[in-house]
Amino acid sequence: MEIGGLIEAVIDREGGYGDHPADRGGATRFGITQAVARAHGFVGDMRVFPRAAAVAIYRQAYWIDPGYEGVDRLAPDIAGELFDTGVNMGPAVASGFLQRALNALNRGASDYPDLVVDGRIGPGTLAALAGFLKRRGAGGEAVLLKAIEALQGERYVALAERRPANEAFLYGWLANRA
Repeated sequence: MEIGGLIEAVIDREGGYGDHPADRGGATRFGITQAVARAHGFVGDMRVFPRAAAVAIYRQAYWIDPGYEGVDRLAPDIAGELFDTGVNMGPAVASGFLQRALNALNRGASDYPDLVVDGRIGPGTLAALAGFLKRRGAGGEAVLLKAIEALQGERYVALAERRPANEAFLYGWLANRA
């Protein structure tokens, strides 16, 4: 799915305005928190935060800035998952999941060197991804996707364990994100 479709899917899933008392993110609209909207120059009430601004933020902050275009050229399903995970957990967390999974799947660094897990997509991460896909072939992307989703699911459960108020969101996170 191309980035426009990914953005629309997130907006559809996130819905309009929300301000759940257990959500530390506070007021949101189209899945964009007030803090993120403010960081991108919006100063009004979140109830009137424009959809076009949400689309622009998603494209820039959750696709272009983290480097998911490069991932998309190699593994579109992985790029889509990183985008969605990045929206929910932050791009650095999502990118770190990819790096961790690639390290764990490189057979003791025999397929490609271990990566520094820094949460940033750069030439090293893209080279490791290309190396993994070359070694593992057509099924490699599906296995890598499962590894990323497993890391994501574990983090959601840990968040609910550490902060019981997050239990209000756990079912939805697992049903709609992992």
